[in-house]
Amino acid sequence: MFTTIFWILAIWFIINIIWMWFATDNQSLQKTFAWINVAAVIVGFWVYFGVTKVSGIDTWFNILNYVNIVVAIIQFYFGYRNNNSMKHA
Repeated sequence: MFTTIFWILAIWFIINIIWMWFATDNQSLQKTFAWINVAAVIVGFWVYFGVTKVSGIDTWFNILNYVNIVVAIIQFYFGYRNNNSMKHA
């Protein structure tokens, strides 16, 4: 289970990062994916601390969990920022 969840989260992370940078102006999608990312972080930490670890990916799994937190914060910023103060050329 540890390895399977790690790879699911890793693939989600790559898709999420690629998508996030191409849709920074779409607040609705940023909010949706930020909340999905929160669920991924909860599942990631639950598996990391609740299941027998595989030593080869143990550190990478933990790093992935913390980087997903940072990505979720960035997505919440893009999703909930006030667009009225932005000037467009």
